[in-house]
Amino acid sequence: MEKTSVYSTAKECFVDTEDAKNFIGLDQSIYFLEKLKETVKKPLKMILLYGEPGIGKSILLNRLYMELSKNNPNVHLIASPILDENNFIKALNRKIFFDEEDPDFGKFIDKINEHLSFNSTLILLDEAQLYSDSQMEKIRILSDTRKIKFVVSLHKTEQEDLIAKGHFQTRIWETIELRPPNASELETYIKKKLLNRNLFSLANQFDKKTVKFIHSMTKGNYRETNKYMYSLFEIYEYYERHRPSLINFSKISKKILEMAAIKVGYIDV
Repeated sequence: MEKTSVYSTAKECFVDTEDAKNFIGLDQSIYFLEKLKETVKKPLKMILLYGEPGIGKSILLNRLYMELSKNNPNVHLIASPILDENNFIKALNRKIFFDEEDPDFGKFIDKINEHLSFNSTLILLDEAQLYSDSQMEKIRILSDTRKIKFVVSLHKTEQEDLIAKGHFQTRIWETIELRPPNASELETYIKKKLLNRNLFSLANQFDKKTVKFIHSMTKGNYRETNKYMYSLFEIYEYYERHRPSLINFSKISKKILEMAAIKVGYIDV
């Protein structure tokens, strides 16, 4: 039976995923997770979590859901936006009340006011920038019942004012902005990914100079880093299969780093 290549295993470490089990406990990500866990305990109407695409909002929200829902059946996650307004209300009704009824919005509000207690239910909404103004207005009204609290995650764009300002500003009592990791944090991220698969020798090949180069290419963006690292190890797979004598097993090759950057599109040829 052919032995699995160490580079094939390493490549799979960087398949982009939002699975909460793949949450990497960096100082920054743990800080934001703990901050969110403390914030949702407060009697707030809405909490805004925002940052550029690929910065780790979705996996953070998934991890928060995984941890909170263990002991609280009133925590619910809508990971993929439901853009049809009727289906959105139906999905909320199904999650909160565990029934398949298809109430209109007014009846749904009545059910909430009748059956839910103050600040009892937490809804985590990912990719909220995709919701329409009309849907966001309904979310605002739901938050005004004071029975449902929302954590709203969205990309930081020029359009973030939709939620951060205007008729939402009096309802958002806490905003949390995620920022890209610096080079040192990215080094920890890369090494933890590899160490989780027991790739100790390979992890040790990523020195500060190598990670600084990767950071300069990806700007610390996790999604871009995953894409870059996947391509890097794909190239190493090729060399291992066809020209193994050219591989230096003590450090990551600058040439292959640049080849991966060209392949992903960070460097023009």
